[in-house]
Amino acid sequence: MSLPSPALAQLLHGVSPLPHWGVIQAQGEEAAHFLHQQLTNDVLLLPVGQARLAAFCNAKGRMQASFVLVKTAPDTVLLVLSADLLAQTLRRLSMFVLRAKVKLSDASGQWSLYGLLGESALAAVGQAQPWQVSRVAHGHAVALYPAAFDGVRQARALCLAPISEPAPAGPPLSPEVWLWAEVLSGVPLLSQPLFEAFVPQMLNYESVGGVNFKKGCYPGQEVVARSQYRGTLKRRMHRASGLQALSAGQDLYAADDPDQPCATVVQAQARPDGSGWDALICGNSEIQKIRELNVFEVPYDILEDVK
Repeated sequence: MSLPSPALAQLLHGVSPLPHWGVIQAQGEEAAHFLHQQLTNDVLLLPVGQARLAAFCNAKGRMQASFVLVKTAPDTVLLVLSADLLAQTLRRLSMFVLRAKVKLSDASGQWSLYGLLGESALAAVGQAQPWQVSRVAHGHAVALYPAAFDGVRQARALCLAPISEPAPAGPPLSPEVWLWAEVLSGVPLLSQPLFEAFVPQMLNYESVGGVNFKKGCYPGQEVVARSQYRGTLKRRMHRASGLQALSAGQDLYAADDPDQPCATVVQAQARPDGSGWDALICGNSEIQKIRELNVFEVPYDILEDVK
């Protein structure tokens, strides 16, 4: 099912706009402290000019949104998330502000978001590890997990540039190719069809820097910790490929049990040459039996235990 590596390498280079993502801004002297109390990762100790992955959960530990956080100033944190979750996430987070000295707002109109692939990503972030930030012109470039295929890894980065600034240099890339690269990376941001469907570990967030088990309480913290320490997690995310069209939130069934879904599509995208689809799917032990799909591991190590 895989394209030859040279063909893929030629496709996964360039700069793409990211219309499917938006930005929430948290600003105020208690911005970091407020977010630290609400999200799965440590925001309080996040240095200025650095980024982290984090999730916002309900009381049952189910993800309501996930973000790439970028701290741009001592009193300002930007939260990049799926645009179809932005309005409701802003509203839900605002319910917890109370007397905290922080203002939350939709800042999507202030920032242009670009996805950088291959040489374009390397030009912006070099060999930086995921979630490290580099300054680019007047904006910020966040190193992301690479797109992996056939043993080859292509660099990815997220660029946040002020709306008045030109796009980063590089050949133009379609958003569809960027979405395909997102799938190949194995690190999705939550979208509307997946609202409250998963605890963070089901999407491998503990293995890609999205959960801090040593920080203080946040909504759903006990459930998230219990899933990690007591072995209660029954579903995991995998990569998959096939010929059929897939969409986020779609239920998948094992060949020998057509009545009970064994997995859910997290994210999927058609290959640019039309040869099939690649997807991220989350499911139980029957996931390997899904008809007409090849299921395999994500391209990074899974954190099995926490000490």
